[in-house]
Amino acid sequence: MARKAKVEGEARFTPKRAKNAVAVAKVLGPAVLPVVAPLAVRAAGAAREAYDRYQARKLGVSIDRLGEYTGRGAALHARIAGVAEGCRDLQKSDRASDADREFAKGALGTLEQLSASVRAAERMPTARRKSVHRAVAGELERLEGQLLHRLGI
Repeated sequence: MARKAKVEGEARFTPKRAKNAVAVAKVLGPAVLPVVAPLAVRAAGAAREAYDRYQARKLGVSIDRLGEYTGRGAALHARIAGVAEGCRDLQKSDRASDADREFAKGALGTLEQLSASVRAAERMPTARRKSVHRAVAGELERLEGQLLHRLGI
């Protein structure tokens, strides 16, 4: 029993041990810091790059355009941009009929309104913002379905 109490007592961090740790850090710090700091900076950079790649893949955009989609509505903004690009491609397509071009023109107007709604929702209380995001997501589903149908996919 006495041995157990002594082992537990050794595990405590006392003021004397703290003072000794600070003294050791003062001596070893200048010698170790030049070696460790560059490694830490590289590790932080690699971690940030991996996180950016993950975010870009999650949003479905390139890493170069990741900065354009921020905030709680980033995923919706990325989807809106993707549908808008599809609509512009449909307008420029040689195979598109006049009805397809009219659809694309109307859809681009709707997408501008949806984008404005998502931006406005950023400053709303959580419940209202989520409601707006659900409504925008539903409208995007409808537009995406129609666009894919018109593109023949």
